[in-house]
Amino acid sequence: MIIYGIKNCDTMKKAFTWLNEKGFGYTFHDYKTEGIGKKKIEEWLKHLPMDQIINTKGTTFKNLSESEKASNSDKDKAIELIINNTSMIKRPVLESGKDLLLGFKPEIWLSQLVKK
Repeated sequence: MIIYGIKNCDTMKKAFTWLNEKGFGYTFHDYKTEGIGKKKIEEWLKHLPMDQIINTKGTTFKNLSESEKASNSDKDKAIELIINNTSMIKRPVLESGKDLLLGFKPEIWLSQLVKK
């Protein structure tokens, strides 16, 4: 299981605490130190639409120019924007087997992770 996000994010801290309390093992991928590649984003897009992956309510997205914000309707431009602004990815992203869970929702995570 891999959890993607930013170490100091409050939602990430809640997710780490929850995973640890439930005894789930995981690897953490920090966007700030490791970045994210085009191939990974394209893989996520097989499961989720772009408008769910991009956190349009966050400061990073809000600080983009209007033309940059509009580029999220073009897949290639949006991927490039995400790669250059990893803080705009909704957090956390949890990969567990074939499941891809977006955002920290304990009840959903539990139902998905326990079935494994």
